[in-house]
This record gives sequence, C-alpha cells and structure tokens, in this order.
Amino acid sequence: MLRLCPCFSLRCTRMLLLALLIAVSGMLRAQAQPAPTRVAIVGLVHGHIGGFLHAIPLHHDVQLVGIAEPDTALAASYAKRFNLPASLLYTDTETMIKATHPQALLVYTSIAGHRPAIELAGKYGVSVMVEKPLTISVGDALAIRKIAREDHIHVLVNYETTWYTSNRAAYDASEQGRIGEIRRIVVHDGHQGPALIHVQQEFGKWLTDPVQNGAGALYDFGCYGVDLTTWLLHGQTPISVTAVVTHDQPDLYPKVEDDSTILLVYPHTEAVIQGSWDWPFARKDMEVYGATGYAITVGPSQIKLRLPKEMAEEELAVAPPLAEDESNSLSYLTAVLNGKIVDKGDLTALDTNVIVMQILDAARDSVRTGKSVMLTPLPE
Repeated sequence: MLRLCPCFSLRCTRMLLLALLIAVSGMLRAQAQPAPTRVAIVGLVHGHIGGFLHAIPLHHDVQLVGIAEPDTALAASYAKRFNLPASLLYTDTETMIKATHPQALLVYTSIAGHRPAIELAGKYGVSVMVEKPLTISVGDALAIRKIAREDHIHVLVNYETTWYTSNRAAYDASEQGRIGEIRRIVVHDGHQGPALIHVQQEFGKWLTDPVQNGAGALYDFGCYGVDLTTWLLHGQTPISVTAVVTHDQPDLYPKVEDDSTILLVYPHTEAVIQGSWDWPFARKDMEVYGATGYAITVGPSQIKLRLPKEMAEEELAVAPPLAEDESNSLSYLTAVLNGKIVDKGDLTALDTNVIVMQILDAARDSVRTGKSVMLTPLPE
C-alpha cells in the first residue's frame, strides 16, 4: 500500500486551506459588492445624452440594459458612434421596460416628454431621472409628485450645477453661519445660444419650441438659478415672482425668448436669476451675499470668500471635493436606489423641483401678464 510521508500531507493540507481561503474571500467580496444598477434610456433627442454615454463605461456599478428611441436613424447613429450593440435598441419604451426590467429610466426626451415617461415608469414601479427642469408646468409637477408617491418610485432631476464643488462650498459657508443670514442671491447661467453653439438638429428642434420646452432661455437656463436658490433657502416659497424677457435674436428664435431675468422676493432675501442664450461666452456662477460676508462661485470648482470675521480681504480657494455618492448623477442615482441617500431637500430631489416648477410657471405667467405673481406654498 502506498503511504504518503508526513511532510507531503502537511504541504497538501496547507495548499488546500489556502485555496479554500481564497475561494471564500472571493465569494465574500462578490457578496459585498451589489449587482450593478440596471438603467435604460428613454429618448435620444436631448443633447446631454452624449455626456451620459461617454460616462457610463466609467461606472462599473451601472449597467445599461436598453435604449428606447422611435427614430431608428437617430438610434442607429448613436449606436455607431458609441459602439452600442443593436440588442440594446427598442422603438417603444413599454416594450423595452418589459424586456429589460430596468431599475431606473434616464429620460432624454423633450421636457414635455418627461411626464408621459414618468407615468409609464410608475406603472412598472421603475424610478426615473430626467434632465432639468422637471417638466413644463406646475400642474405637471404636482401630477408627477402624485405618481411618485402612489407608485413608490424615485423621481430625480439632473442639473450640471448639482455636481459643482463650488456650489456646495457656497452652501456650506451659509449653513455654517460663516456669511450670516442670506440677504441676496445672484445667479448667472447661459451661453451664446443653441443656434450659435450648433446643438444637434433633433435637440434644437424642441429646445426652441415653447410647447416642448415650456419656454426658451427662461426655462432652459433660468431653472439652474431657481433650483440653487430653492436649495439655499431650504425649500422656501417666494412671496412674489417677477420676470422679464427679451427677444434679441428673433431670426434665430422666433417662438421663444433668448434672454431672461427672474426676481424672487422672500421675507428676508431677494434672488436675481439671469438665464440667457445671448451671452458672448458660457458661464455658470453664483453670488451669495449674507449679513456678514459673501461667497461667490467661480466655475465648477473655485470659490471667492469674503468673511470679515475670518479674513481681512477676499480669498480665492479651490472648493473641497464632494463625497463620491454625491459627485455625479449616476453615483447619486445608485446611492438613492440602494438607500444610502435620502432624496429630500437637495438639488436633485423631487420636493425641491416641484417648488422650482411652481416658480418657473409663475415666471412665465409674469412675462405673459407683465405683472408680479404672488405665491403661497403648494399643498402637500
């Protein structure tokens, strides 16, 4: 009978134990890492879709499972550009949802397309992230809120400025009492206009249509400042909304305004929000003046502070980084769906953006009537 020497048996035992430990460790790591969030795209007519398709390969916690776009030529062009398999493409949103079972829809339709997409998502219990603004009217916003509550889904709104470290630094300076009670907010958002920056044809077609976009620059860029102001002031409803617009380029934008100013009056604060398609260059920045100091954002990542109690002169600083879950739309979406973030009261949250729509709707009415619009908080 063959007999193994003691040293050989010991060596084998150690090797077996090591292999077992490696296997168990791998299993534990796999269990610790949740499965990727399954997302599907609805619509390809919003120009921001390109940024998302560039970003998604960098997010291993997100899996793209489908794209619904009725324009097959447009879908084919995106599939070619981003090397997407034909199996991802559908012409009908409901068919795609039934086939792919996404956890969230990312909506890149016109703004008027948001409510129908959310209604369909609610039917299947699927959460939604739309591009800014939430929708085209306060009536639609309240209907969307009702869907979200009754169907138990998250509805989120993606703004580029949400992920600016400079905006968070200004907010933190206010929350920490470093600038005192906010007295005035001034927000500038705009660029040369969709025609002069040559947005995609399918994008410009609805962006300059008041039925599909709600308005022109008033909605497209005014929404950023309204969102930031509502966040800074913890969801307050302004006492009044006054808006004026101009049509400086009627040959380019015959149906909508290309420059806008919104004045919001609160009990102790005023906000001036400038949104434009008629500026010589792109800018997104904000000034927050408090009773004892100010914070002025400079692009996405810098901030100027003047705090008499802390510093003799204004200082320019690089804003601290955001937490990973709050640094971009896909990480935020995943964190919300996994219960790591409660989507309430922040820039992306539905409750904030229902108020944003109340203000934008009132601004549009102010333009139409030439009068200030008085507001009261919406019923819960």
